[in-house]
Amino acid sequence: MRGKFITLEGIDGAGKSTQLTWIIELLQHVGLQAVVTREPGGTPLGEQLRTLLLDKSITMHPETEALLMFAARREHIDKVILPALKQCQWVISDRFTDASFAYQGGGRGLDSDKLAILEQWTQGALQPDLTLYFDVPVELGRQRVSQLKTTDRFEKEQVDFFQRVRAAYLDRIRQFPDRIKLIDSSRPLMEVKAAVEQTLRCLLNHE
Repeated sequence: MRGKFITLEGIDGAGKSTQLTWIIELLQHVGLQAVVTREPGGTPLGEQLRTLLLDKSITMHPETEALLMFAARREHIDKVILPALKQCQWVISDRFTDASFAYQGGGRGLDSDKLAILEQWTQGALQPDLTLYFDVPVELGRQRVSQLKTTDRFEKEQVDFFQRVRAAYLDRIRQFPDRIKLIDSSRPLMEVKAAVEQTLRCLLNHE
């Protein structure tokens, strides 16, 4: 069985981290070990860039933000994702390029054509085999984030920012319906887990 590349997406407060743990357990149950990583981050350089990008004391131009995201992604692809896939390992990443189109494109208002150029330059033909988009109403996502002890530079954004981010994510689903699968994460946890399992088993059964 060859390696697969799975990405998790959603606005802040969508519950990705909770589901990530469940996905790892599910894959282990069928005898698969996955490389688990995140964006921005995943490499020493990427983690340092993550610290800068999430630091709410730092302000930056939206294009600077996008370029730093893609710089971290280039390292991530070269040092983590491609080597693992070449060794037939599965890779699960908490966020990938769809997040740039949602946060820097939808949220910050950057031209999607410019982001597409960066995408092609950074990753070539590489795309996830499956993207799980955890959808939640913005108000519920904000409510969940408000329970956190600390918030980062993105989490402190206002409701209208996340409305634009969510709209951009939904637009990505319309563009790539075969790759991106919507999971309603406003439902009870066990229902969300069941939906995730059903989607993953479809991918496993295609092997």
